[in-house]
Amino acid sequence: MRVVIQENYEKMCKWAAGYIAGKINAHGTDRPFVLGLPTGSSPLGVYAELIRMNKAGAVSFRNVVTFNMDEYLGLPREHDQSYWYFMWSNFFDHIDIPKENVNILDGMTGDPEGECARYEAKIAACGGIDLFMGGIGVDGHLAFNEPFTSLTSRTGVRALTTDTRIVNSRFFGNDPEAVPAKALSVGIGTVMDSREVLVLINGHNKARAMAATVEGGVSQKWTCSALQLHPAAIIACDEAACGELKVDTYRYFLDIEKDERL
Repeated sequence: MRVVIQENYEKMCKWAAGYIAGKINAHGTDRPFVLGLPTGSSPLGVYAELIRMNKAGAVSFRNVVTFNMDEYLGLPREHDQSYWYFMWSNFFDHIDIPKENVNILDGMTGDPEGECARYEAKIAACGGIDLFMGGIGVDGHLAFNEPFTSLTSRTGVRALTTDTRIVNSRFFGNDPEAVPAKALSVGIGTVMDSREVLVLINGHNKARAMAATVEGGVSQKWTCSALQLHPAAIIACDEAACGELKVDTYRYFLDIEKDERL
């Protein structure tokens, strides 16, 4: 596992955006670059920087196919809290990606399990995901894979915990009951099949989850800990998220990154 520690959120986002753009630019033209994407507050700065880079001509998304991590079940696209709405308003509407290259789970499907199976099949048909960017919750959940979700899980229907609904209620008038009780989400196994995984962790409220991801044992309690088993996992974080790491762990990763720049 690689852990890239940046001074603050802004620098973390610029590093992550630069890394993603570099991977897209280095990719051949024989097939599209397949990119997994999250919603939430953590990636907003990355999306803003990628938009800036796209408009500056530093990266193009014309040969990129995207798959989003999740979507609320029962929320129409037009709802301002749907993840379809989030992605188009915060990212896709501002870059040169072809609309047909964007894949987001259908929260209004009449066949949730069938929708999830089709999503997995389409990822496979595209040759798998080259790089999956994600974020984690304060309890370490990755996508909507709540604590104690199987670490080999595939895309499927997820029941959201009370804690997750409370945290997300800030987007629903501070009413947890207004937050959908279920979502469609890629599985931990789906993410782990990606050639690379880049997870953003920022803020002191994520410090316990950061420590569990990097220093803890692999456990269904912290689904983020599955990243320890990935051959090309990267954590991009800010200083605030490192508050629960052991001093030697913190210094180790700073030293490793310093050596990489020499």
